[in-house]
Amino acid sequence: MSIEHASVRAMPKPWGVSNLEPWSSIDVAGDAVGELWFDRADGDAPAPALLVKLLFTSAPLSIQVHPDDTYARAMGMPNGKSEAWYILSAEPGARIGVGLNRRITPQELYAAIANGSIVDLVQWRLVAKGDVIFIPAGTIHALGAGIVLAEIQQRSDTTFRLFDYGRERELHVDNGVAVANAWPLRTPRPAARLTPERTVLVASQHFVLELIELPSGSSWALLADPETWILALDGHAAIGLAAMSIGEAVFVSGGRNSIEVGASGLTALVTYPASEPIGSLLHKLSGQSIKPDQAAAVEPSKLTRLAEAQI
Repeated sequence: MSIEHASVRAMPKPWGVSNLEPWSSIDVAGDAVGELWFDRADGDAPAPALLVKLLFTSAPLSIQVHPDDTYARAMGMPNGKSEAWYILSAEPGARIGVGLNRRITPQELYAAIANGSIVDLVQWRLVAKGDVIFIPAGTIHALGAGIVLAEIQQRSDTTFRLFDYGRERELHVDNGVAVANAWPLRTPRPAARLTPERTVLVASQHFVLELIELPSGSSWALLADPETWILALDGHAAIGLAAMSIGEAVFVSGGRNSIEVGASGLTALVTYPASEPIGSLLHKLSGQSIKPDQAAAVEPSKLTRLAEAQI
């Protein structure tokens, strides 16, 4: 069992920003930073199954797609990449693209990439703070400008660019068309509240993503799986001896750990590799288990399918 204040790595991107406040005070020396990667503080520790990031966009990203596990392993990679986005802020008019607005054939997809009409085939939607988007592997997707988001994903950096608005970066059309689901994404099911403090945002084959909202001055016990990430969105808390505030992440490798919440409360994302939520994740330190909110409780079997229903 260990608790680590996650290390942070800034990733320069041409579509990034130079001001990361309030999410990070890292001095980027005026460079455009597009991503902050959170990782184990112990560089010699085994690589986690999940990767947690913050993304900052000042320009549209490419239209792209990620492979599933089967395709990735056939290419010699350990796994594919399904991911989830939690929107932290969005400028007016900011939008994302997820899936297509109609089903097309691979031949039609090739043609749309070649002539640029893929931009019109993507299903675009406006986004706002608090929106949750699950992107199963194989989903054609894109991020617009003016967005800050948290991304939780399988640990993979394999991206097949389909269209890049004329920027001189490599495209991966053959692989991208081979893995793409060239049709609309199913309407997502709403988030499910487990308790007054826990809301399950995504429950997929590869990971569970929860939002926790803990009141000020409260004390909790966290019964974590061997890999659990906690990313603070607002407020302050100490998890074991690791203090955290907005934009900081803590990695917990199992066991029972204390959470002492500060005067402003704690709102955080919690994610772990599992196919359904951990029922015993949070307990009062008095030993009394949190009782499910019966009015909003959802059967575990349904929670497991929350994200899968979108594929």
